[in-house]
Amino acid sequence: MAKKQIIPHKTPMPEQPPEQRIHNYNEVPYGYTAKQAMAEARRCLECAKPKCIAGCPVGINIPGFLKLVAEGDFRGAVNLIKETNALPAITGRVCPQESQCEEACILCKKFEPVAIGRLERFVADWEAEQGPLPVPALPPPTGKKVAVVGSGPAGLTVAADLARLGHHVTIFEALHEAGGVLVYGIPEFRLPKAIVRREVDYVCSLGVKLVKDFVVGASATVDELLAEFDAVFLGSGAGLPWFLNIPGENLSGVYSANEYLTRANLMKAYRFPEYDTPIARGRRVITIGGGNVAMDASRTALRLGAGESVLVYRRSRQEMPARIEEIHHAEEEGVQFKLLASPVAIHGNGQGQVEALECLQNELGEPDASGRRRPVPVQGSNFYLPADVVIIAIGQSPSPLIPKSTPDLETGKGGVVTVAAETMKTSKKGVFAGGDVATGGATVILAMGQGKIAARAINQYLKTGEW
Repeated sequence: MAKKQIIPHKTPMPEQPPEQRIHNYNEVPYGYTAKQAMAEARRCLECAKPKCIAGCPVGINIPGFLKLVAEGDFRGAVNLIKETNALPAITGRVCPQESQCEEACILCKKFEPVAIGRLERFVADWEAEQGPLPVPALPPPTGKKVAVVGSGPAGLTVAADLARLGHHVTIFEALHEAGGVLVYGIPEFRLPKAIVRREVDYVCSLGVKLVKDFVVGASATVDELLAEFDAVFLGSGAGLPWFLNIPGENLSGVYSANEYLTRANLMKAYRFPEYDTPIARGRRVITIGGGNVAMDASRTALRLGAGESVLVYRRSRQEMPARIEEIHHAEEEGVQFKLLASPVAIHGNGQGQVEALECLQNELGEPDASGRRRPVPVQGSNFYLPADVVIIAIGQSPSPLIPKSTPDLETGKGGVVTVAAETMKTSKKGVFAGGDVATGGATVILAMGQGKIAARAINQYLKTGEW
């Protein structure tokens, strides 16, 4: 048999030019055509012992779906993906594939890995163009009822998996729109909301009931839910933003990234005047942080009309936690990176409005607990950056509302709900948790992976009653 010719690079994915896209909120990449997708899928070496599956937190049969794409059987490919992943159009767009399935691809040893994420996105979008697949046959109802708190990636995954096992599932969502961080946190240009709605609709088509505008901890407590349901899953995310605790954070023009992105995305400030959502549209916007949320905020500022969008990060570019693709897109669009800088104060103009950010220059020291080199401020190196708006994007914790109203629910550092990693069981009988409420802020796919672990454990608990 002739040896397979290796194509060293990924098939490029067409995207909007930077000078065009900073003036609109449309999605940046256009996605593969069928011909491009088949060509990329044929780069798979069909390893006898594929490592890519182990690199996927939800365990998608990656070689199987790549083979089907290479053969042009797109329906077969999407069917195979949906056996383990109910949200492929979402994960195909926002998953950090480069540090998960693609990092494990054997091609990585010498070449670029197969573009697994782009192909997952392709087949999900292909399905949407053809019309939704028939809902899979469901088993007879078990009579067991499960309440899922939060409709983000963890909650949707738990709900879909339990519905496929015959359990009756109700999702309680605090906001008026389902999707959690997928709708309030991630901008339209990275994840169109129509796609989130499409995949939420798919989960509901499995028989899942969705109740919006229902705040667990206020509308009802966890104990009240347990009186009606056989089990409860907490997937309420991490909506409490962190601040720097430096002077000036109460000035007008200072936002948490949560508030800034919620106003822009969920409340559609970018569609002014159609949506009259107040948001400061500064000429000089500074975003503090180096993760995906910081990239989203700094790129959103450009689209809202900022003449200058500067990102301040305390380490170097190499230590940035954001996806490489998002850093690349931000740089292409003109976001300026001010690296190795730690904010020490925000200064006002004497009338309560932000005027400048004061920083110290850093040097990199020895690695800290995260494995990244620790930033060490250089005393006396103070410098000032002019700013009309400052956005703080340094992380977030779970809201304390549910733990405060559930006294016997154990929490750990940062208010995260304590869980057993192998089952996602909490300290309270019948209550499970997963996603950002149990991690304090991670990725969509890790939240989904925890959702799948929880679904298996909840099913076992419902069948046996053993805790």
